[in-house]
Amino acid sequence: MISNDEAIVMGGISATNMTLYHQTRFRVGDPMAFADLSGSNGTRMRTLIVRDIELDRAKQDACAEVFAVPSNFAPDTGLSGERDVATAQALAECLRRAGVKRAVCDRTFPGVFMHVLVGAGISVRCDLELFQSSRRAKSAAELQAMHESQCATEDAIELACGLIARASVNTHGELLHEGAPLSSERVRADIDIFFAGRGFENPRSIVAGGPQGADCHHCGEGVLRTGELIMVDIFPRSKSSGYWGDCTRTVVHGKVAPQAACMHEAVVQAKAAAMRAAKVGASAGDVHGETLRVIHEHGFSSGTPPADAPQSWCGMVHGTGHGLGLDVHEPPLVDRGGLSLVAGDVITIEPGLYCKAVGGVRVEDAYVIEGTGARRLGRGLPEGLDWR
Repeated sequence: MISNDEAIVMGGISATNMTLYHQTRFRVGDPMAFADLSGSNGTRMRTLIVRDIELDRAKQDACAEVFAVPSNFAPDTGLSGERDVATAQALAECLRRAGVKRAVCDRTFPGVFMHVLVGAGISVRCDLELFQSSRRAKSAAELQAMHESQCATEDAIELACGLIARASVNTHGELLHEGAPLSSERVRADIDIFFAGRGFENPRSIVAGGPQGADCHHCGEGVLRTGELIMVDIFPRSKSSGYWGDCTRTVVHGKVAPQAACMHEAVVQAKAAAMRAAKVGASAGDVHGETLRVIHEHGFSSGTPPADAPQSWCGMVHGTGHGLGLDVHEPPLVDRGGLSLVAGDVITIEPGLYCKAVGGVRVEDAYVIEGTGARRLGRGLPEGLDWR
């Protein structure tokens, strides 16, 4: 809880600090400061301090009532030549002039801001829950932006999996595209080109074939082969909205081996069980428990494999999913001890099985939590291994 004599303070670079961006809806690559102060009539007054060259744009776009530049709040000793320090000094002086002695910050508050405020005689406490609920409960506009990001992600999944499934093959079992070897790197390049024309930033996608897929986050390298499990995990960020998509499918070119088919069936059924369990008020830990229940019923293991585990060991080594939004990984974590789900949470559900002798299988979609249960974002994709 925030008391009336406390100011809420934030600071940092909103291009990378998504909690700061979420509160201000103003994205810049330089330090800025935000203070939510009590007004004389008991209302809150939000003040945003930005670089002078950003002031006009902030007045037009940002969520605040008062707009200032650091020089408006220069202390008697002057401002530092370092932008982050100067912005922190201006925040401290803004609070001092408002008579504020106590401030509360969120978990993203930079150390330099904390240092300057404390040095100015302002006590600062960190509230670990501050802004977490507002970020988790997505608005209708946020959900629409995420739906669009997820649709673009699914389009890229179709592109990549179709490219793999329809490739030709040489006498060595290697995949070919237009007469050249089809590698993880080539598929990733096509994914990158796809997103470059769609207005998305695309971190390095996972295209991992065979034993490489047994490491759940191995990006994949080298020529892909027929008959092997190939995991494709794509997670782009819209340059315009800032919201991420996240989707994984597993594809096999040619004949599916029995072990791979068993792994895939378990993963698909575990995903369905987790989706049924995901609803408002349910524990994210219980959702993960449903995933593990199905995985174990199919005879597979879970957790970190023992040091002496054979190559044939096969299990689920990660949680069921994670929150998705302005960060690709944000609360709530869908794993043991996970938080209760709230309306508007967007989570991924992505069970997987991994075996060094065979490879990896993962199937992932994003879901919004509603009163009636979990609703999938995007238009939806097939979950099978055949993408011809």
